[in-house]
Amino acid sequence: MLTHQRLEQELSVKLAQLPATKWQDVLDFVNFLVYQQTSRIKEPSVASGESTEPDPLEVFVGAVAHGALAQAIDEAVYSS
Repeated sequence: MLTHQRLEQELSVKLAQLPATKWQDVLDFVNFLVYQQTSRIKEPSVASGESTEPDPLEVFVGAVAHGALAQAIDEAVYSS
């Protein structure tokens, strides 16, 4: 397993290899991972009787902050 410092270096090298137009995608993914991690920490305990399974929609919300996914969707859906 790589050390924390080595991982940071490798991430920095890989990020530098990407075009700047992809950096937002990387940031969106990192934000999703952070959100997912913090959601797990806040999950209710089994002793409380509440479900420990996360709501799939709650996990997904925020996963796609990139607007390109819906770009021109009206034209694609409604054009003949």
